[in-house]
Amino acid sequence: MPTYYHRIAGSSLERLAALSDGIFAVAMTLLVLDLRVPVAGTLHRQHPVWAGGAWQSERVLWHVLGELAPRLLTYFMSFLTLGIFWVGQQAQLSNFARSDRHLTWIHLLFLLAVSLMPFSTSLLAEFITYRLALAVYWLNLLLLGAVLFTSLRYAKRSGLMKPATTAEMAEMLSASERRIVVYQALYAFGFLLCAINTYVSIAFIVLLQLNSAIAPRIRLLDRF
Repeated sequence: MPTYYHRIAGSSLERLAALSDGIFAVAMTLLVLDLRVPVAGTLHRQHPVWAGGAWQSERVLWHVLGELAPRLLTYFMSFLTLGIFWVGQQAQLSNFARSDRHLTWIHLLFLLAVSLMPFSTSLLAEFITYRLALAVYWLNLLLLGAVLFTSLRYAKRSGLMKPATTAEMAEMLSASERRIVVYQALYAFGFLLCAINTYVSIAFIVLLQLNSAIAPRIRLLDRF
């Protein structure tokens, strides 16, 4: 009975994909909840020196929206992050012939990292000039990449991949591994830029994510 259980437990790729889609959807939705629209009635109470005419109200609103800029920046960065890793996970799942209990638990750990993204994003938005907050965010990125890399390595070693009918497909899988490693190294470099300024680190990470999402060819990355 234990042998049969271990053989069938976590064997459904469809249910794993469905669970992943649900958790990604919730995490991406939770990100936007940190963007709170200012209540109109509180604007003058918060900035009484600007109370008066309509143009002063517009000025106050622009000021309040400016204060939301760090949260908008981290929201955009994390939405890109989750989108990139969702695409990466779906690409992996589409290349698996089947799953097993161990592979399923690896992806559950990956989803744990996904579910932490709203927390690390909110922490960074609240303390955007603090290196520790950026370190927590970077560790979240590192966990996402490390688990996705582990998943691919385990699936290849355990014979869970679809048959590689062409050399091109085998090379594509190897390139996926290298791409994860390269991007994680670049994320680490981006984190180290916080020695200069945390905004410099965030700008570098966002540029990396835009490269991955929009896919303009960077020759350095194409070599991997």
